[in-house]
Amino acid sequence: MSVSAVSSAPKAAEAGATGMTQASAKAGMDYDAFLKLLVAEMNNQDPLNPTDSTEYVAQFASFSTVEQSIQTNKRLDTMMAVSALTQADALIGRTMTSSDGSVSGEVSSIRAVDGGIQATLTSGKTIMLGGGVAVS
Repeated sequence: MSVSAVSSAPKAAEAGATGMTQASAKAGMDYDAFLKLLVAEMNNQDPLNPTDSTEYVAQFASFSTVEQSIQTNKRLDTMMAVSALTQADALIGRTMTSSDGSVSGEVSSIRAVDGGIQATLTSGKTIMLGGGVAVS
């Protein structure tokens, strides 16, 4: 009886590279992506030399640690945004000038947007708070 060689390594590497590329594009890997990558790894492993179950447990533990760190960072980002809004509240009623000097006026409101903290002037124009912005 002859048995042909099993060549699943290229498929596994391809599946792993695809999963990592997709995860990198999302700036992180979620549980679904991790599980898809793990299933692809299991499906494409060499049946004559399977991966040890302790390696899978180690991968789960590592991923769990990374996921907890990501969640902690998200919470810290939220707390920092709230802190920045609280401090930016003191800018209402003051005069603000953009870093290039093209926009200036009295601040009527402050709000958090994706890019950071944005001040709305009484004229309706907006200025993103950041380096070079002058407050008087």
